Amino acid sequence: MTQVNDVRDAHVETTPAPTVSPWQPLSQPVFRMLWIATVVSNVGSWMSDVGINWSMLTLSADPLDIALVQAASSLPMFLFALPSGVMADIVDRRKYLLFSQLWVFIAAAGLTVLSFTGHVTPTVLLVATFLLSVGAAMSSPPFQAVVPDLVSKPELGAAVALNSLGVNISRAIGPALGGFLLSLAGPWMVFALNTLSVVGVAWVLWRWRPAPSIQRLPPEHFFSAVRSGIRYVHAAPVLRNVLVRTVAFFVFASAGWALLPLVARRELGLGPAGYGVMLACIGLGAIAGAILLPRLRQRLNADRLMVAASLTFALTMLALAFVRHVWLLNLFEFFTGFAWIAVLSTLNLGAQRSAARWVKARALAVYLTVFFGSMTTGSAIWGQIASRFGTPTSLVVATLGMVLASATVFRWKLGKDPDLNLDLSGQPLDGVEIDLPNERGPVLVSHEYIIDPNNTKAFLEAVHELRRVRRRAGAMSWAVYEDIERPGLFIETFLMGSWIEHLRQQERHTMNDLLLQSRVLAFHQGTTSPAIRYLVAPV
Repeated sequence: MTQVNDVRDAHVETTPAPTVSPWQPLSQPVFRMLWIATVVSNVGSWMSDVGINWSMLTLSADPLDIALVQAASSLPMFLFALPSGVMADIVDRRKYLLFSQLWVFIAAAGLTVLSFTGHVTPTVLLVATFLLSVGAAMSSPPFQAVVPDLVSKPELGAAVALNSLGVNISRAIGPALGGFLLSLAGPWMVFALNTLSVVGVAWVLWRWRPAPSIQRLPPEHFFSAVRSGIRYVHAAPVLRNVLVRTVAFFVFASAGWALLPLVARRELGLGPAGYGVMLACIGLGAIAGAILLPRLRQRLNADRLMVAASLTFALTMLALAFVRHVWLLNLFEFFTGFAWIAVLSTLNLGAQRSAARWVKARALAVYLTVFFGSMTTGSAIWGQIASRFGTPTSLVVATLGMVLASATVFRWKLGKDPDLNLDLSGQPLDGVEIDLPNERGPVLVSHEYIIDPNNTKAFLEAVHELRRVRRRAGAMSWAVYEDIERPGLFIETFLMGSWIEHLRQQERHTMNDLLLQSRVLAFHQGTTSPAIRYLVAPV
């Protein structure tokens, strides 16, 4: 291993990022085709959501049943997003995405048949919503993880915003079109069109031929991949901050979505077309937000933008509680969409930039699990409160909670480590070449550093940064010790589950990890590189 005795040796040249047009990712053919197909599919999904919500309003008068639709939609993401992210990291993502589209097609087709034959009940609607959302849970982590494969790194932020824009274009079109078709032909029609809308995405995925990835090591087993993904999240402070802020927003924001159909039908007396127009206003606000976000990000950092959007969303929930003039409320719902897209894109981009490529789908799956778990929990809570104390009371309590939760910005900042570079370095940190069976283990790895006593405190601060590097890449434990008989001799140790886990750790190091290691090596006073030892449990 090459010794680095000066942190400047590992300096990474940085140049100002080139200005990227918000539309530039659409110049990438596969991204463009997948984006268009996904917009069409999402239009179908929003039409189906309107059909399900309106059917439930027709079949049940209990506010809790209405809120349970939102809970049934969110629960699968909470349950299955992480397993799906693991699968997307250890199997062929394209084939896995195709399977998820087949699942959605079958579930949507089944709901269409039941609706056409008049066999829909509240239970059928909740089960169908759950199954459709299972398909979404399977597809969301790999869909988000493939975005960096379809665009260049400078285009990633614009690509994330375009994906959010696509969702909200469909939000503007789907509900209004769904409401019109509901009044014209009934729910079965919107369910049928949702079934057909899945075909376009499947066709693009079928034609897409991603560049083959060369894997020197065998793929991880499912449960070990789950453990390594959770360890990564635990040792990634930027991602942890994203997750905390996700909970702080969505537990309370779920009230606006869960109780919106109830306000539309019971408080405003709207039909399906009017409810669709209300959802379309949210979508139009989200489109406007996606277009203006690049300019807003130039003036506001991620934390300020998040707080501003949260307070705006809180204000719109307060309006939903008390405003009973349809078009005035639709104006507030426009700003609901604006705030929603600002929050979603900010958190999504934070999750993307805090996840290394080897664990991208798993890290994003954890984010989605927390996101939808918060939505599921919140929907059930606000539905129960609305059932006992009334819809306005539930919305006011959620509004106050969101305002208070905005204070999390002082402790958990999204802008932490703005220069974080998680591109794979392509070189191991210790350069080990030992012929050992993959299954041997556990493996205790030690690095010995000779440190000037005057630099002990600074060295310990630097080496503790390596703790996160080792843990993120799979270490089960980490510690550093000083030799009592030889002051200044420090031994860093970390435990790997097996030899193959250690080899995987070597492949997972990022440019940021190399920079952190260089800071540690700058304190080493030996004439050679730090001694490295490998202790393997006996057979």
